[in-house]
Amino acid sequence: MFAGDKVSIVDDQPGVTRDRVSVLVDLESPDGKRKPRTVELTDTGGFGVYVAEGARYDDAGKDLTTLTKDIEHQIAEAVSSSDMILFAIDAQQGVTPQDWEIAKLLREQKLGSRQREGELVPVRIIVTKVDGPKWEAHAYEASGLGFGEPMMCSSKNNYLRRVVTETLYDIVPDTEQPADPRLITDMHLAIIGKRNAGKSTLVNTLAGEERVIVSEIAGTTRDAVDVRVTLLDARTINVIDTAGLRRKRSFSGPVEWYAFDRAKRAIARADVVLMMIDASHEISQVDEQLAMLVQKSYKPVVIVVNKWDLVEGKSTPKGVPVTPEDYEAYLRKELKGLAFAPIAIMSAEHGRNVSDTIELAFEMLEQARTRVTTGQLNRLVRGILETRGPSSKLGTQARVYYCAQVRDCPPTVALVVNNPDLFTANYQRFLMNRFREKLPFPEVPIKLVIRGRKRHEAFDDDNQVTRIGERRMSEADLLADFSNNPDDYFDDLDINDEDDA
Repeated sequence: MFAGDKVSIVDDQPGVTRDRVSVLVDLESPDGKRKPRTVELTDTGGFGVYVAEGARYDDAGKDLTTLTKDIEHQIAEAVSSSDMILFAIDAQQGVTPQDWEIAKLLREQKLGSRQREGELVPVRIIVTKVDGPKWEAHAYEASGLGFGEPMMCSSKNNYLRRVVTETLYDIVPDTEQPADPRLITDMHLAIIGKRNAGKSTLVNTLAGEERVIVSEIAGTTRDAVDVRVTLLDARTINVIDTAGLRRKRSFSGPVEWYAFDRAKRAIARADVVLMMIDASHEISQVDEQLAMLVQKSYKPVVIVVNKWDLVEGKSTPKGVPVTPEDYEAYLRKELKGLAFAPIAIMSAEHGRNVSDTIELAFEMLEQARTRVTTGQLNRLVRGILETRGPSSKLGTQARVYYCAQVRDCPPTVALVVNNPDLFTANYQRFLMNRFREKLPFPEVPIKLVIRGRKRHEAFDDDNQVTRIGERRMSEADLLADFSNNPDDYFDDLDINDEDDA
């Protein structure tokens, strides 16, 4: 409700949230005249409610109550690092014995070790599920816990939402911030992979602490957890830990579908994706599906082979020791759609090659942001066509009237041609391979847009000047027109999201 977005997974099943899920929220001033106040809001697991009734064991027979200690540790860490605690009470369930226990722990400052000795962190009660006026009287029962008059709202239908946000705005101190922290992140890095591939272990290695829960129980991570990490060279990255996935037909309930949705959202908002592969297992159908998901997103991706320490020194079925070169050949054969992506071999648990992998991710981001000049592209395409142009059974000669890079992230190359049908899928792959050889973004996805010339357009033989209607335009003007009026040029472009639009 505060974030105005689907951040934490919400489900009727108790014990869904396990990790600390944080998000930056702008609290607007009640009068609209003062600056918004930015707070970091952290959602934690429900204290004392770790599994649903009758769901102690997962579908693999693992006892989920073994996660209790880890979940309580995450709650304690959130309390320890907070400047204010919002103690949530369910109005429709009433004040429970567990609520009294939590209140006692908060009053005695026993829930988490305080980072500022001698300082009492304020605790405010917020009563949820107040779906209408009839529930307000029930909400006031929480006053007996000893933390003052409670705030109340319904995050489902937004009842009293504005009252709560305005109250929080007045409570939060007005601190001068040099800049919005969201604007100084050097890279957003999403980590995806199947279950138990080592994603959470890598996040903890980068953070230098137990920021997310690591367990042998498959599917421990559910939410997409953002972790802000400052590197030794002062660069800042936002690492997004996602749920480990498995085949859709094996999903055991709606929570897994929500986790899959969060993983897709993480890919969409990432600058670079690390696709984790478990070296101790063969490439599975899930790995192939994830590779296809990343491929369709056009995000720069690094294929990360984790747990290399478990296979190093072992022999293949032929009795030959496994080498990185052999495993690379194996990956290229199994994940053909990511043939352009670089491969990094690491051990996240022991920290081997982790920093080099992050540096490689920065290189991928730099490639994706690279632009080439229109003249360079036109000369390259002209040379490719002279060497090997598209073939036609009818003898039609293919001509490219104009080409330009119209955007970056991903690099998008647009070609205006005489007959788009001549540029078949095979020839487009040939073009892409030549682009990777000659242009400065060989290891990131490239979008290729090909369309036919409109009747009102005319190009001269050098492709340097074009006529649109009665106007003559230079290369620079045409490129600007491409950017400002995309619908005039790319009628067949597949629009998937607002960024593409």
